[in-house]
Amino acid sequence: MTKPALELESNNASARGHVDISLLKKHVPLRAVNSILKKASKESIRQRFLPAQVMVYYVIAMTMFMDVSLREVVRLLFPPTRGTKCKKPPVSSAITQARQRLGSEPLKLLYQEIVKPIATKKTRGAWFKGLRLVAIDGSTLSVADTLKNKEAFGKPKVRSGIMAFPRIFMVSLVEVGTRVLFASTMGPSTTSSEMSLAKEVASSLSSGMLCLADRYYCCYPFWKLATEKGADLLFRARADLILPMTKILPDGSYLSHLYPSAKDRQMKTNGIAVRVIEYRMPVVQNDEPFYRLITTILDHKNGTAAELAALYEERWQIETAYDELKTHLRGGADVVLRSKTPDLVKQEFYGLLLAYFSLRAIMHEAAVSTDDDPDRLSFVHALRVIKRHLPQMAACSPRKRPELHKAIIAEILQERVVIRITRTNHRGIKRKSSHPVADRSKDRKLIMPICNFIKILKPEKQKNHTQIVN
Repeated sequence: MTKPALELESNNASARGHVDISLLKKHVPLRAVNSILKKASKESIRQRFLPAQVMVYYVIAMTMFMDVSLREVVRLLFPPTRGTKCKKPPVSSAITQARQRLGSEPLKLLYQEIVKPIATKKTRGAWFKGLRLVAIDGSTLSVADTLKNKEAFGKPKVRSGIMAFPRIFMVSLVEVGTRVLFASTMGPSTTSSEMSLAKEVASSLSSGMLCLADRYYCCYPFWKLATEKGADLLFRARADLILPMTKILPDGSYLSHLYPSAKDRQMKTNGIAVRVIEYRMPVVQNDEPFYRLITTILDHKNGTAAELAALYEERWQIETAYDELKTHLRGGADVVLRSKTPDLVKQEFYGLLLAYFSLRAIMHEAAVSTDDDPDRLSFVHALRVIKRHLPQMAACSPRKRPELHKAIIAEILQERVVIRITRTNHRGIKRKSSHPVADRSKDRKLIMPICNFIKILKPEKQKNHTQIVN
């Protein structure tokens, strides 16, 4: 029996096979897909029009084309080529049934298997004195408003009632230099918390990493859990967190201990040694004037107070990564995941992360080829290039694909993002709403390194809760 068109590999140059999504296959290899399908017992037994291998790549591609129908995604991935007849794509119900047969487990296992930090020693912006820079934070995604999704994920409460769509929480680690989101996990918005998910994600921290995080994560249980994995930490701490000073260091920082409770602090038991850096940024108008960081890097020679204060700004890379994932790749802040059942929502979630990883891996490949910083390449431009060339790559003969891949890399390198102006003004709403609109007429714009604005506070100028403990 002749195999269906979508299952053919490539007996000739014009055959259309289940690996024709070659642009993404380089970073989501077929051998890994086959291994995961075997491990999850999801290998196709019958000869179907949409076998399991095809559906794995289909789900990844589906998340890149959120603005088109399921059938249109099939047309984009498998365009007619010379010597082949143009066949009608499967109906939407058949595509959904194929997704249901596949389930979410293979996509989750595939994500966990292949999505890892990818920075090399040549990658700019990925390292601090030999430590791989990562950051942790959480976000949310809205899903289709169906009864099953509502029961599984819930609708969070807001001041005016409940949200319009069910929502999921997600927490990820990001590799700062490449913006690869790895070790991501998700949970229902009504029964999961950001901290509970973060504790799962913390298991992916390891020795040789320096993890950045905001004040939400600066608590004794999470600090202890993260340090046990061997990673170094640089977290922002609350201004009211009591950190008794034990030793003043030459760079203006001081040593202290983080305690699980007030009783432990009084008895000096179960404390974890930390180094505290306090500074101000007076150039930022109407913003929080006081910043406090704590770190596991106790020796100031391995990172001065000024260096670590300037480094903390890199935590915003995970915010930028979430913006790229949710706004640009997903198609906009108002776009919800299209899956209508909880298992398919999970499948689409990991497909979205795999698509983002593939895009970021291709951008990293482009940046390394010219010794450039991946941050300088435009994600929006790269996304447009890759989406435009996916059908062309599918219709291209295997012999010509390496040449086309090089052309795509060259096109991605054509656009650079403008060097960002350091923010020196308070955040404000620009669009008309119930809140006051920001007046930007008197704003100041300075193009200067962030380190020029940092003023480290000397220990003798600090408040009484930081006095030296005998």
